[in-house]
Amino acid sequence: MRTSHRSEKLEQAFMALSANYRGTDIDLYAVCRDRRANSPVFTGDFMNSIGVPTHAGASHGNPTFTLFKYNDVKAVLQDAATYTSGFIAKGFGSFFSADGLIILAMDGDPHRAARGLLQPVFAPNAVLPWRTAIEHQIRDEFILPLVPDKRADLLDFGLYFPIRVIYGLIGFPDDELGNFYEYAAMGLSILAGPQLDPTKEAESRERAMKATNTLYEAVLALVKRRRAEGAPGDDLVCRLLRAEFEGRKLDDHEITTFARSMVAAGGETTTRTFSSIMTLLLQRPALVERVRNDRSLVAKLIDESVRFEPVSTVKVRQAARDVEIRGVLIPKGAMVQCVVASANRDEEAFENSDSFDIDRRQKPSFTFGFGPHMCIGQYLAKMELSIAINAVLDLFPNIRLDPDRPAPVIAGSMLRGASSVPVIWD
Repeated sequence: MRTSHRSEKLEQAFMALSANYRGTDIDLYAVCRDRRANSPVFTGDFMNSIGVPTHAGASHGNPTFTLFKYNDVKAVLQDAATYTSGFIAKGFGSFFSADGLIILAMDGDPHRAARGLLQPVFAPNAVLPWRTAIEHQIRDEFILPLVPDKRADLLDFGLYFPIRVIYGLIGFPDDELGNFYEYAAMGLSILAGPQLDPTKEAESRERAMKATNTLYEAVLALVKRRRAEGAPGDDLVCRLLRAEFEGRKLDDHEITTFARSMVAAGGETTTRTFSSIMTLLLQRPALVERVRNDRSLVAKLIDESVRFEPVSTVKVRQAARDVEIRGVLIPKGAMVQCVVASANRDEEAFENSDSFDIDRRQKPSFTFGFGPHMCIGQYLAKMELSIAINAVLDLFPNIRLDPDRPAPVIAGSMLRGASSVPVIWD
């Protein structure tokens, strides 16, 4: 990759995060298929049982139940009153914010108010003005310089371009890009906070909190500078400084905390999704040509890819009262793991559910969530992915998997993606 910045820390942090949530070497979809048929409501911490550290489960003193069916997962995710998210502030969210100020961990009116302030900033029509800048960053800075090489690993730039986009959107000056890769590495260290081994978790928490504090100070300095300037720009920080909902505006701490969470989560999820999309596409040469010749199919390619291979396989909620699902009593306070990777392939919801088919009738999958906690940044992520896919198809003629390198493999029990996508072109 011909760029003035490359971060060994970032690459190491990404690999460490992948390893932390890789889990045991199983066929996840085969296990989920069996669960859907034989124990659709599993009593126990399923993710822990397959070697994945969770921020909510038996190790945290709560009984845990795991759901595998589409309709059950949908019912939980859309009912935020019965199945709450506040526990996240004490678990995973504590790695981001000591005061629990993380939108994923909000319930009720605080969550409604936060969404009211943030959602308009990321609505489809709101992200469109960013498209030209994002196209330049992805196409001209990362992909165009590779054209003469006729060979690359798509992850060589797939790790970097989402971070570059977030960096530009937040509003950091271009001459500090190298520092931002270091900030992004810190963000990944925060995500890797939860550990299976309690002794390792203490060390991991200390490392994560150091990273989160450093990242906080960097973003806060930018927020204060933009506020002093009167927030004149169209970057994310300026938009958040101007945002208003029901007569309320965000303060510096709230803006800083939200922007910091984007640094940690927004980049690596797009990287993994890009790796899976390109793997699924390049495994099907006829589909490559079809999409190359009809770019209206790129949106369908993205939607089917995130259904078929969700980057994050599980979402967790906590029961606010005693409930019953399929005859199983789930007591108040119990954790409910929703395995979206299973729900997205439920035979009762999707015809030929284990087949990758971009022509299937569209139906909501749960990769970007569902209901009140639907991912705010999904439209931005899909725009980035669309730009990257189109640029690859435009600039790499006859792109195909490199026959001299190991074929890409989508893996991971919790965070799924390919660690390498080697390609060649003419």
